[in-house]
Amino acid sequence: MSAVKITVDSTCDLSPELVEKHDITVIPLYTILGDKSYADGREIQPEGIYEFVAKNNVLPKTSAASVDDYLQIFKKYTDAGMEVIHFSISSDMSSSYQNAVIAAQELGGVYVVDSMNLSTGSGLLVLDAADYREQGLPASEIAKLVREHVPLVRASFVIDNLDYLRMGGRCSAVAVLGANLLKIKPRIEVKNGKMGMGGKYRGMYDKVSIKYAEDMLSLPNINTRRVFVTHTKCDESLINQVVETVKSLVNFEELLVTTAGCVITSHCGPNTLGVLFEVKKQ
Repeated sequence: MSAVKITVDSTCDLSPELVEKHDITVIPLYTILGDKSYADGREIQPEGIYEFVAKNNVLPKTSAASVDDYLQIFKKYTDAGMEVIHFSISSDMSSSYQNAVIAAQELGGVYVVDSMNLSTGSGLLVLDAADYREQGLPASEIAKLVREHVPLVRASFVIDNLDYLRMGGRCSAVAVLGANLLKIKPRIEVKNGKMGMGGKYRGMYDKVSIKYAEDMLSLPNINTRRVFVTHTKCDESLINQVVETVKSLVNFEELLVTTAGCVITSHCGPNTLGVLFEVKKQ
């Protein structure tokens, strides 16, 4: 039986510790600042996004990993006699998925999974695959099983400030002004591979974040295997409050706190926080 290698787009937002622990290879997408392109997570970190936006009052652009990027990584492992399972950001959000599929078809022995998600919504699926790999399953079976998990992921975020959404053309200046004056905080949810409005909260962000976590964890049939608390530049005391709220509501086997990378940062800005998990298969 061939050894199985798991690779993933950098948009999965897994921490370096998790990447090392589960022997995962991260393939970067790109962030473009002005006329320079940077490999996400390698050549640029979220702090570089904040500095660029503060200086220029515009958002950076992002671009997919190329077919050649995927070919180089996949071939390294297939040439070593390994099978590869690759997890991409949602195909509705980037051409990365299609580029990975083209590379996989050229090589063979590579299974590309469309996560239909981003951030640790994808990360949950990656860790599911790592769990299955530990059971000694072949890549084809792991890919089949994990694809069944895709619709079970519940990924959402609550956003403190709409300025980044405005700069990205996703929210008008008038709507931003009204929301900021009324202290409205939107909840963004990923459904069917797309981001959309899932609800709105009103009030101070710390209290809103707790209410959001309570709302998400009141969903029925939660899979208690693992949960992510993923954020962009949130205050440590707030993160701790949310973590304690999660612990008080659901007894997850594994609770993981991660900082979101450049893609979520570029779309949502600082003070964005999500509680991400799966529900059980019916």
